[in-house]
Amino acid sequence: MAQTAILSASASLLHFNSGVSGDGTKQLSKSVLLCFSRGYTSTATCSPSSTRTRFRRLEKFGYRARAAESHGGLGALDEGQPSTLPDNKPSDSDPSAMKGKSRLFTIGLVTAWYSSNIGVLLLNKYLLSNYGFKYPIFLTMCHMTACSLLSYIAIAWMKMVPMQTIRSRVQFLKITALSLVFCVSVVFGNISLRYLPVSFNQAIGATTPFFTAVFAYFMTLKREAWLTYLTLVPVVTGVIIASGGEPSFHLFGFLICIAATAARALKSVLQGILLSSEGEKLNSMNLLLYMAPIAVVFLLPATLIMEDNVVGITLALARDDVKIIWYLLFNSALAYFVNLTNFLVTKHTSALTLQVLGNAKGAVAVVVSILIFRNPVSVTGMMGYSLTVFGVILYSEAKKRSK
Repeated sequence: MAQTAILSASASLLHFNSGVSGDGTKQLSKSVLLCFSRGYTSTATCSPSSTRTRFRRLEKFGYRARAAESHGGLGALDEGQPSTLPDNKPSDSDPSAMKGKSRLFTIGLVTAWYSSNIGVLLLNKYLLSNYGFKYPIFLTMCHMTACSLLSYIAIAWMKMVPMQTIRSRVQFLKITALSLVFCVSVVFGNISLRYLPVSFNQAIGATTPFFTAVFAYFMTLKREAWLTYLTLVPVVTGVIIASGGEPSFHLFGFLICIAATAARALKSVLQGILLSSEGEKLNSMNLLLYMAPIAVVFLLPATLIMEDNVVGITLALARDDVKIIWYLLFNSALAYFVNLTNFLVTKHTSALTLQVLGNAKGAVAVVVSILIFRNPVSVTGMMGYSLTVFGVILYSEAKKRSK
């Protein structure tokens, strides 16, 4: 009997709807749906005015009617479910959106890598040459101190990478040897910046593959394909040409920069030899965590002996110009971010992309340094540097094909 009354009520309302158009039809249809959902048994209880009031109350809490086409256009009101209207925002699972975010993230990483690398290089040059802070060993010790503290924060507190522990005394001695070579390469590189412009410094630094191949040949008896060794000819030739055309050439600075480049290559080869077993391998972040404090232990007595009263002189400079403290702090933090961004770029890009970016980074550093420091350059010098970079690209391609 109740069901008959409901059907009768809905029929009368639907008949009445036939004479109404637009919003009126929609509202009355909602009234009918509401009657069905509430189970009212009389048309009096289910009057349009009362049902409109009830619908507004429900609508306030996010309820919506769904079309049920299988019932001839009549719907059922979902009273227990919130509105599920379509959202035009891209879903997190959308492949195109995810790809776009990944690309932006990679571009940001590369920008940070370039900025930190070039920034620390230019700031080192400014401090050691233009500003007159002539203490490269102390400057390197500041870098290593910052790397020690920030590496510990990033790994132990922020859990950016899992912490790897030193498992034996032999492994510790190997890391100590690497740290010593690392110290020599960084200190000599900073010393060379006192005497050479950044552009020439980068040209010499681009010969690292040549020294790596030489050390690998003699220390590991590893033989490369003859084409790989042939590509090293333009690398060396370019530096020779650049040296002859460099207006600011300084023999001592040149020799020190060559030594720094050779030490950098030696560290790379030694790392492959000393930490080759699976149990001793460390990622670059954990290796820096252990190498940096050992480097501080090496550098502290060196700076106290070779750079007399460097702490007192730095404090005296700070009293006259407090900016020197901020320069040192910012420079030291940048030195850590060079290593951090290098690790992240290596993780999120391919080996080929990293090689291309590395080669381009040196060229960008040269251009930026010339624009900032206005150091004189010659066409011969730039041609020599270009030939060296071209040789490095050929070397990378030959190595890739030989594998």
